[in-house]
Amino acid sequence: MSALFNTLGKNMFEIINFWMPEVHGGGGHSGGVASSVNQFLIFLDTLSGKSAAEIFALLMPGIAAMENIHPLFVHFPIALLTGFTAIDILGSALKKPEWRKAASWFLYFGVIMAGFTVAAGLAAEESVAHGGNVHDIMERHETLALTVLSLSVILALWRLLNRGLIEGTANVFYLLFAVVMNIVLIFTADFGGLMVYKYGVSVQAAHDVNEALFQQHNHSTGSTETDSGHGHSHADGHSHTHAH
Repeated sequence: MSALFNTLGKNMFEIINFWMPEVHGGGGHSGGVASSVNQFLIFLDTLSGKSAAEIFALLMPGIAAMENIHPLFVHFPIALLTGFTAIDILGSALKKPEWRKAASWFLYFGVIMAGFTVAAGLAAEESVAHGGNVHDIMERHETLALTVLSLSVILALWRLLNRGLIEGTANVFYLLFAVVMNIVLIFTADFGGLMVYKYGVSVQAAHDVNEALFQQHNHSTGSTETDSGHGHSHADGHSHTHAH
């Protein structure tokens, strides 16, 4: 028994010896909990002098930089509707009715999120600057998105009207219908990615950012050289410029 108490006492001492520097700082640790609390209080004091919009921009800079909220929703219908189809197919193949019941909830929530996503996309179409080829791509993206929403609503209503699971030959057609919906969903997402990653719709162009960083670097280093050439000074006092 005494050996047990000695072991417990030794372990408690080691725990306290480890955590004391964490709380008060020092001991080879970077500031500890006390320093973190101090930094947090300074951060709260900084927020107290800002407006609600400034606080939101400070806490959520990514969302604050968005021109519209459409990108916040797009991943939910993709994940939910593809998850519904995969789980429903596996549940049907493996005779797992509980899996298919879970798939139903994926479908219902997927329909809801698809509705929010389409609504946000229609609003974004009116506010995002675009033209030419981008407008045609956007129209195709919109048409496909509305198709996905319509197909998902049909699947959900079909499920609800059957009051649960669909069996037999009807289920084969049901699953094929779900697969078609996912194929359309893939093309919808592809057109959305094309607008963003190739044409930079609603995104600050990367070359503009790189140009700004380049100018900032030149300003900080005091460089006066141009892109067309650079100079070299030789020991004989002559200066030569080589053009690229």
